[in-house]
Amino acid sequence: MINAGQILRTEDLSIGFKGKRKDADIIFEKISVSAGKAELVALFGPNGIGKSTLLRSLVKLQSPLSGEIFLFNENIHNYSRTRLARKLGFVSTETIHVNNLRVNDLVSLGRYPHTGWMGRLGREDIEKVNDAINMVAIQHLRNKFIHQLSDGERQRAMIARTLAQNTGIIVLDEPTAFLDLPNKYEMVHLLQNLARESGKTIIFSTHDLNIAIQEAGKIWLMLEDRIIQGAPEDLILEGSFGKMFEKTNLKFNKKKGEFRIHRKLNMSIELNGPETEYKWTKNALERLGFGVSDQPGKDILINILKENNQRSWEIIKNNKKRVFPGIYELCNFLTEQKNTF
Repeated sequence: MINAGQILRTEDLSIGFKGKRKDADIIFEKISVSAGKAELVALFGPNGIGKSTLLRSLVKLQSPLSGEIFLFNENIHNYSRTRLARKLGFVSTETIHVNNLRVNDLVSLGRYPHTGWMGRLGREDIEKVNDAINMVAIQHLRNKFIHQLSDGERQRAMIARTLAQNTGIIVLDEPTAFLDLPNKYEMVHLLQNLARESGKTIIFSTHDLNIAIQEAGKIWLMLEDRIIQGAPEDLILEGSFGKMFEKTNLKFNKKKGEFRIHRKLNMSIELNGPETEYKWTKNALERLGFGVSDQPGKDILINILKENNQRSWEIIKNNKKRVFPGIYELCNFLTEQKNTF
């Protein structure tokens, strides 16, 4: 069913690799997903499930085994390479190794679908290049060589090149793969702003579920036997993320929106204290294998004391008290004494 708001959609898509004979290696099948205008879509799934193969199929770098891909309600099979480049931009994880290529030159390459065969930039092309550089805030880097950039700066330059291409849809394969934590959040937040403010449809694959939940408007979730889509909050409430690792020790916590190792909890602790301190103390104690709640009648009582921004942890067992200045000291004591409890 055609939806006018859908910029890209697939119908019963099967992806994989065609063999030398008639048989084919199917990686994933029955993929029916969509992305709308001004929407940031995160593609999430375990390693090896076919995320990169799906993205490469969407941008026509790899032929699907069966099914259909529609871009602006037209079968992508009908697009020539040049026409497709005016509609869709792709940023891969591959690092550019070109000496003497400056940032401004890299971004200018994004105008190739719009220039003549000589590749000369006109006034409009130069404006698009400048706009792209400004949008990702790398004006101060435009004369730097690519090999002089950090991973985060290089990724911004690659996105600027695609923005200069001036397409309605941008597809990125693992744009945060080599970035540190602050840059991961900055990069995805940048993509979210670009989608919302410039009206572009942006699809990116990621392993950073926490970031995707916070920034993406839709998630394509690849499970072992199917792919499902929806708002991150809908998928959380439906328990969809928990289905990813049902056969493992990894469990998805709906309340916290994160994966946690399922631990066998032994001795129980009654914990009392301010909300924030309670949360992180509980986190540390459960890591050690203790069951924690605020209900009385447990084996051990721990009170978190806070006065004038000074914290201490009081442990009571068999009417004996010990006080510790931090969670680290508390955990060390509990670990040492665990066998005697």
